Amino acid sequence: MTQSVKIGEVSIGGDHRFALIAGPCVIEDNETPFKIASYLKQLTDRLEIPYIFKASYDKANRTSIHSFRGPGLTEGLEVLSQIRKEIGVPVLSDIHQVADVAPAGEILDVIQIPAFLCRQTDILVAAAKTDKPINIKKGQFLSPWDMTNVVEKIRHTGNSQILITERGAMFGYNNLVSDFRSIPIMQQTGCPVIFDATHSVQLPGGAGASSGGQREFAPLLAKAAVAVGVDALFIEVHPDPDQALSDGPNAIKLEDVEKLLIQLKQIQEAIR
Repeated sequence: MTQSVKIGEVSIGGDHRFALIAGPCVIEDNETPFKIASYLKQLTDRLEIPYIFKASYDKANRTSIHSFRGPGLTEGLEVLSQIRKEIGVPVLSDIHQVADVAPAGEILDVIQIPAFLCRQTDILVAAAKTDKPINIKKGQFLSPWDMTNVVEKIRHTGNSQILITERGAMFGYNNLVSDFRSIPIMQQTGCPVIFDATHSVQLPGGAGASSGGQREFAPLLAKAAVAVGVDALFIEVHPDPDQALSDGPNAIKLEDVEKLLIQLKQIQEAIR
């Protein structure tokens, strides 16, 4: 059994039921994140599923220099702060450089380390020293057992509030594959493990100047992860994924989330 990490009123890991981390890929404007957060907060309250809102203030790893990155650190953190206060949910976002750690740590309930940066010692240590829960996305280039060394970099600072996210491994050109053995393997670190159902169906660079995706498979992978015993799910959602400014091809339509969450709860009840 993994340890339990407490994030506001949300507990991830231990013997708790799965939690949901969900929101748009990036903060596109002031209205859309509030619309998504409000809808998901009401839905998860009704379904009794612990919920954390996620959105990026800066997508620093877009395929093309011309791709939309978000509002940036200052404006983006202000949006997340308002969502946290007005909707009453913990908030999560990713950092891409050590300079972002201090201001992000003032606002965020969970600091996320992107997959491509999961081995970068300086950013890991700086984030850990905020004493905030840290969610590390496993790099597409790492085996699950390699995450033991990544976790140790956080623990070395004295911070034991660590989450690990599986998001698929490189399978070939523009493709990822999810190996569900990685969930129990990484749970052996004692850290709760999250499964990123939408980035796992991403096709990196698959659309030429942007990433493609196969959103139709995201619900199937989410169901498999719950059946394996994952501690939480990470899902990107959008009211109109085809019009989303980032990662639309692998995002789930907001109106489809309720049916999926009901099915996921049924799967968890069956295995418990």
